[in-house]
Amino acid sequence: MSSKSKLSPKLPWRVRLFVSVMSFGVDMCRRSNFTVNRTLMNLFDLKSTASNNPINGVKSSDIVVDSSCDLWFRLYTPTAADAPGSPTLPVVIFFHGGGFAFMAPNSKPYDDFCRRLAGELTAIVISVNYRLSPEHRCPTQYEDGLKVMKFIDDVNQWPEGLNVNLKECFIAGDSAGGNIAHHVAVKANEHKFRKLRLIGIIAIQPFFGGEERTEAEIQMEVAPFISRERIEWMWKAFLPEGSDRDHPAANVFGPNGEEISSVEYPATIVFVGGLDPLKDWQKRYYEGLKKSGKETYLVEYPNAIHTFYAYPELPETSLFVKETRHFIQKLLK
Repeated sequence: MSSKSKLSPKLPWRVRLFVSVMSFGVDMCRRSNFTVNRTLMNLFDLKSTASNNPINGVKSSDIVVDSSCDLWFRLYTPTAADAPGSPTLPVVIFFHGGGFAFMAPNSKPYDDFCRRLAGELTAIVISVNYRLSPEHRCPTQYEDGLKVMKFIDDVNQWPEGLNVNLKECFIAGDSAGGNIAHHVAVKANEHKFRKLRLIGIIAIQPFFGGEERTEAEIQMEVAPFISRERIEWMWKAFLPEGSDRDHPAANVFGPNGEEISSVEYPATIVFVGGLDPLKDWQKRYYEGLKKSGKETYLVEYPNAIHTFYAYPELPETSLFVKETRHFIQKLLK
């Protein structure tokens, strides 16, 4: 591969079409002054409604946390949890990707993805509608995540009869959501929970970065979904104004990063795609956790693009679900 290349992996035509359309939509909606045309984005970001009637064995409903800031989550419940005498289920708090600036829990790709997770992991999944940048910059998203954790820690907020075990709680996130998952886990140390116990993090191609240009970023300057130019725009729209990419929100183990050796931090699994320009930063995140004395696991799929897990037709997607199930079961024993 040349020092700079345009990455064109072999993908099924449906995946290639979706990636092309969404990439075009994001580029059309993000402005050079780091604002977003939300009205136009809604034409590309198709939404799904919650359904109390099971779809693929999973029911869903929307629960408001704070209406003043439009903070809510979509709750996914496997129908298996309704059976008399069924065991309590672990809970997975999920933060969606989209460069901090796009998508939502009711975006169709994420509704489909979280429904599949709930069904195949046999877990309660909570998909958080955090506030988006650039209207709400860092650390708003981390604060929203902690607020949701506090909300679900209150058993009185839960739908009656929900068979959930809050002592078996995981945080998950893909891309920007993986970044949020990390920072929310750190912020969780600021609060003493009554019921909830965080035992694991599922970091799916987490979105980290820094001022340095890594080898992967140079080699894969233009890749599906995340070109170098899109990455730079997303950081500038998200980080506090005047910050560079060595801000601790982006470069968590960089020169300005927070020391977490003494912080209570759960076991973490990091998923990396070999065709993801961000893979070097994801591996550095894994290494940083190890050096901080944290239990961590790395899983890499050499032929996986950024957001591979959203497409059931890709072979790596089933492998991802299987590996995630194994990680959860290991920590529940």
